[in-house]
Amino acid sequence: MRVVVATIVHDPEDARIFHRQIGALLAAGHQVVYLAPVGTGRDLAQPGLRIREISRAHGRHRIAALRSARRALIEESPDADLTIVHDPELTVLARSICGPKVWDVHEDLVAQVSDKHWIPTALRGPARLLGRRLERRARGRFKTMLAEPSYRESHGDRPVVRNTPEIPDDVVPPGDDRIVYVGRVSHGRGIDTMLAATRLIDGVRLDLYGPVDRDVEPLIRHAPASVTSHGFVTNPEALRRIEGAMAGLAILADQPNYRHSMPTKIFEYMARGVPVITTPNPVARRIVEDAGAGIVVPFNDPSAVAEAIDRLADVEFRRRCAANGRRVAQASYNWSTDSRVMLDFLESVVHDVRSSSCHG
Repeated sequence: MRVVVATIVHDPEDARIFHRQIGALLAAGHQVVYLAPVGTGRDLAQPGLRIREISRAHGRHRIAALRSARRALIEESPDADLTIVHDPELTVLARSICGPKVWDVHEDLVAQVSDKHWIPTALRGPARLLGRRLERRARGRFKTMLAEPSYRESHGDRPVVRNTPEIPDDVVPPGDDRIVYVGRVSHGRGIDTMLAATRLIDGVRLDLYGPVDRDVEPLIRHAPASVTSHGFVTNPEALRRIEGAMAGLAILADQPNYRHSMPTKIFEYMARGVPVITTPNPVARRIVEDAGAGIVVPFNDPSAVAEAIDRLADVEFRRRCAANGRRVAQASYNWSTDSRVMLDFLESVVHDVRSSSCHG
């Protein structure tokens, strides 16, 4: 197949889009045209991959980004067997896409309004209503695949392609002097609790691997010396760096968009042999407790996080959590399985769609 993959919102090296989806397509022998705001200074070249630069959607530049994407989709989709879009914004360009089209849903558009602190409280209700309308319209124009089973509540019985990691053959055993966090650094994802916990423990440093929200930057600047923010790091590199950590943190807040989500970072920690410390969102609690892969702590409780870190100082307990997590990840949360689900679905879309129309 020749597949067009498009985003104007995500980082061009987004773990799901670039490293998992595009990687699996290329490994299966398909050709990919990647429409993304790559910018300068990045070398993403791979055999079978062609990159076309389009504008990034941010601030007042969203309309310009949509125009850039529309032009690229009109020009690239007629020669493709399939087009995959990753942003709700791009679903409004359905009529600009020729041939079969898929919307890869890896965000709960309506629920995540509560995590958008820049949306005034009075406008959050209308924003949720607009999100529901956008989703409903997109479902009528695109085949959809979902990153999490919980999204079926909004999108119906669509195929689920989980955001699971690749499982390395060997990993470094967990040490006793470093805890790690992978992902966006934000209030809703627990940075306040993480920083407060570091002030309660000695001899353990915290490494953060991920972009920092603007309103969190002052907290990072005044964080203890034991905290290092590495900023954005590509997913494969971040996962290599976390090996050997005594714990991986998944301290999500009790918010609607997190309550039933499958926390990718937990799978990533488990795959790399890193014990998990997580808050008790239902799916996260079930995964960690059933696997025996770490410790569940209450929401907004730095003391409980510090106590969990102290408990993981026990080398036997720490290594048992690490081994349990890796074993369960290998058996149940493995991209080698989920990538096959994705490829089968995409190939079925191409085969099943017998006719389509192109519009400028």
